[in-house]
Amino acid sequence: MRFSARTFEFQFPGPALLMGILNVTPDSFSDGGRYTDTGLSVTRAHELIEQGAHIVDIGGESTRPFAPEVSLEEELRRVLPVIEKLRDQVTVPISIDTMKPEVARLAVEAGAAIVNDVSASHFRPQMLEVVAVSGAGYVAMHMRGTPQTMQLDTDCEDIMADLDRFFQRQIEVLDQAGVHRDRVVLDVGIGFGKSLEDNLKLLAEMGRFQKWGRPLLLGASRKSFLGRLAGAGAGAGERLPGSLSCACWGVQKGVNIIRTHDVRETKQAVRLTEELLRHQDHVGDTV
Repeated sequence: MRFSARTFEFQFPGPALLMGILNVTPDSFSDGGRYTDTGLSVTRAHELIEQGAHIVDIGGESTRPFAPEVSLEEELRRVLPVIEKLRDQVTVPISIDTMKPEVARLAVEAGAAIVNDVSASHFRPQMLEVVAVSGAGYVAMHMRGTPQTMQLDTDCEDIMADLDRFFQRQIEVLDQAGVHRDRVVLDVGIGFGKSLEDNLKLLAEMGRFQKWGRPLLLGASRKSFLGRLAGAGAGAGERLPGSLSCACWGVQKGVNIIRTHDVRETKQAVRLTEELLRHQDHVGDTV
């Protein structure tokens, strides 16, 4: 299975890729405000790569629950200078985390190779044209509602069936728009319009979505449901153990890309999990 993103290409099965999170926002739930300065953002991107990130995901608009919308001009002001500085400095693909087609278009022109769209073009279908023309890779994520409304109604009769319908529709729509399936990654959207039980069910049965023949991305890093499981006092910075548990579990279930704030720690945990799985397979061959 191949994932192509402009001049970059990855083959699966293989070691899970790590997508390092770089939020250049003042209000993201975990690291908002830390990297609003372009110089600090560029330095942080290099740190993520040194720690083992295969992809750097840059976002200029928070998608936490109830986050206010950001204007096109403001989002561009936040992300473009960072991408422009990084494009000639790094050898890993840059991903732009945006729901806006114009941000995606200009970010790709500036040097991004992947569009990470939490809305999966549902609200702005022009995104499909941008991706098709640019040759960028595309992450299609499932979200119920919008960041402003997604936690107001998390009731879903059958979350697994809902995801299957969504992925089938996305693959078909993207293909019709001229986005070859080799350029598509699927993301179940942990925490986006889902109840705690839905999140746990998606994690438990993640392997089911391998049937779509596309790389799976898991983004559970530091999310609030981990705090609810660990206790009401667990803030974003205290959710590393739960984040690592999700990453290791995801790898066991066939996840190909782990989106994480904590690249160094996730790399160590995931690589050990992969080695254990490899040894388990070898033991099975000799029994």
